[in-house]
This record gives sequence, structure tokens and C-alpha cells, in this order.
Amino acid sequence: MNQSSRPVASLVGLMSALSEAEPCVLELQTSVACPHSVTLPPGFSLTGADKDRCILSFGNGDGIGLTADNRVANLTVIAPPAARAIYTQAGLADLGTITLDNLAVTGQVSIITHAGTDKLNLVVDGLHIAACDARRYSEQPQKYGVNVYQGALTVYNFNGGANSRITASLSNVSVGAKNAPVLGSGIFVSGFGDQSGLVELDTLTTGAVHSTGMLPYGTADIITGGVFIVYGVHARRVEHLGEVVTYGVNDMVLDTWGTVDTWIAHAPVVSYGPSGIGFVNFGTVGDFLAEAEIVTHGLGARGFNQYDGTVKNIRFKSIETFGDGSIGIQVSKPVGTITVDGSVTTHGSIGNTLVKGVNMQLPAEAFSAKPGGIVEQLIVGGNLVTHGAKVTTYAVEGGKVNAIDIHGEVIANGQGSDAILVADKGSTPLTKVHARAQAGKALVEAGGEIVDRTGFSAG
Repeated sequence: MNQSSRPVASLVGLMSALSEAEPCVLELQTSVACPHSVTLPPGFSLTGADKDRCILSFGNGDGIGLTADNRVANLTVIAPPAARAIYTQAGLADLGTITLDNLAVTGQVSIITHAGTDKLNLVVDGLHIAACDARRYSEQPQKYGVNVYQGALTVYNFNGGANSRITASLSNVSVGAKNAPVLGSGIFVSGFGDQSGLVELDTLTTGAVHSTGMLPYGTADIITGGVFIVYGVHARRVEHLGEVVTYGVNDMVLDTWGTVDTWIAHAPVVSYGPSGIGFVNFGTVGDFLAEAEIVTHGLGARGFNQYDGTVKNIRFKSIETFGDGSIGIQVSKPVGTITVDGSVTTHGSIGNTLVKGVNMQLPAEAFSAKPGGIVEQLIVGGNLVTHGAKVTTYAVEGGKVNAIDIHGEVIANGQGSDAILVADKGSTPLTKVHARAQAGKALVEAGGEIVDRTGFSAG
């Protein structure tokens, strides 16, 4: 049914239009400053004649409250960064379809459903959040010894009912800017738990995402993510067309506790802070592809970690880490094929890093398979290289690698560093592997099994 339209050119006109008896489209013609938040009644839409000149600003707190079947489009919405610029209100069992289209926002976009709301269909197409501080909100997922800060864009089913569900399609979302990150997570999508309060995410496509939690060094029980797919979420496709960058302590770049069928990063994945991991998987991922490099710069900031769940196929262009304790690839659960088109390179030695809510000392190994970690096949087009002292380049300690194909070399350049370690009942083939250590041992066997040495050489 076509709705009537009503032009709006002032705050008085906006408040009058919101009192209409029948749902209508409110067409903002100019900029309006609101001293208080406004609520769109069910079925109402709020659009701008032009996004750049139609600015709706809220100087004293939250902005636009959504009820059900609302659309907000072609606007710039400015609220204080620590406030909610656009948010859902509690109350109705079915929120219908909420659409956010072609928006520039300061402040959080908070789409949260609570007890009493069972249904929401969310459609986002074209959203840039320039600034936000999402650290103060109390609804936070908890697992693996940590809490997760909400994001500048937060989609969160906080209703644990068995029939509660959000369906969502999120397209063309960008957050923050280079060296000007939002505070908290960047893009955050979560259900209530692993089995209830679910989110069906059809598509998430992003431009550039820049975020930081501003956590103090040494924090062990709080993390954030540039893009965080949390538990209770089934995402069919996640795709990054711009870089995803985090800047602070425990700021994961890409993280999931949920399920993602296909995940593609076309642009660099970068972390600058301590314990900021390029891609960390606690969930179930079908295919993951990083077409550009993964680079981490902080202390204990690893490239890729598989700590729970699994990934069927994972492929990287390259991984490079620069901090002490910053492992290139570490696997603690069974996975399928890991492919690195280029090289995995680490520059650090031994250092502090966060593992499942505990800070501990780890060496900056290029590849590590720990107890419980099984890799069906490891393919490396370039080299595995470490530059730090007292580290191992290729370490299989209690884990298992079933097949290996390293086109380059396994190289340890640091003082007292070894190229290969097979220990603690770990097992791996070294088929056609060439290993060398500048100031250590090419191969150390310490209670592990080498299942095939055909073509192995140590230089």
C-alpha cells in the first residue's frame, strides 16, 4: 500500500507529522536540530531530500527510536558518539521489517531485540558510521572467559526464547576511518546464545572498518572485534571490500563464535594493538579467503588462530606478524585445508598474549599445531620464516598435520631458534620439506612422530 508523503522543514513540523494518525513518509527538506530523541510510530518512514543537506542532529542524547516496519533513508544523523543515533525500542512481538538505507551516522546504530520481541527483519543498504563509543552498553556476550563490547553497528538478539529470531541483510556498511577508529567493536552481530535467540544473517558486505576498544594493557576479560560474528548467528556470506583495521589491546580484526558459510576479505586485514588477532575462529566456517595480506604489529598479535569449532577450507595471500609472542598460524582444533599463497613470516621472539581469557607467554612461531589441532593439509606457496630469538618456525606439539606441501623453505633466522619441532606425541610428514636454521637446529624430535621423510633436507 502506497503511503502518503509529508514534507518536513522544521522541528515543529517534524513533531506534528509524527502525530499523524495513519503511517506516512516524512520527507525532511533541510537540517533540523532536535533537543530530544524522536520515535517513529509503527509503519512510519523518515527520509531526506538529500543526504548531505538533510541533517538530523541530537545534541542531548539518543536519536531516532524505531518501533516496527520503519524505514530511515537518505539522511545524515548526528548524535553524541556515546549515544544511540538510531535504535530499536522494546515492546512489540513482531517488529516487521526495519530498513536503513543510504545513511551517514555519528553515534551507535543499535538494533537490539529483548524479551517480548520474537521477530525482526532488518535490511541495511548503505551505512557509514563516522564516530561512536559503544563501550558503555551492558548487553554483552560472554564466553571463553571474556566479554565482548558492542559495536558501532550492533545487531543483537537479546531474547533467549526458543522462537526468537532476527533475519538480516547488511550491505555496504563502513565504520570509522584510517587512524580515526570507532570505540568498541566495529560491526557486531550476536544472538542470545549458541542455541536460542538466533540471528539469520543472509549477507554482510563492508567497506573499510576501523575500530578499537581502548582497553588498558593487561586486560584479560574483555575483547572487541573489527567485525565480530558472535554466537547464535548463522551468516551465509560475509565479504569485506575495504580494509578492516583494529588499533588497541585485545582488538580482534575478524572474529566469530558463530557459523559462517563463506567469508572473503578482498582488502588487507591489519591489527596494531597487543593481542589483536587477524582472524580468530571459535565457530564453524565453511570457506575463508583472504585475498590481501594479514598483518599484525602488536605484542602477542597473531595472524590466524583456530581455538574452537572448525574451518573447512582457509586460504591466505600471506601472513606477517611483528610482535613478540605473535604467532603466524596456530591450530588447536581439527580443520580442513590451510593454504598460504605466499609466506608466513614472524619477526618477534617470546612475549605475552591473550589466550581464552588468560594472558600467557608464547613464542612467535610461524606455524603451530597444539594438542587437539589437526590439519588435513597444509599448503604454503612461499616460505615459513621466523626472525626472532628462541622460537620455532614449524612446531607440531601434540597436534597433527596429515599432509604437507611447502614450496619454499622452513627458515629460522634468530639466535637459538629451530626450524622444525615435532614433540609431545605430535605427528607430521616432512615430505620434500627443506629446513634450515641460522643459529639453531634444523630439526628437533622430542617425542613426536615424523610419518614421511621422503625428500626432506636440512641445510
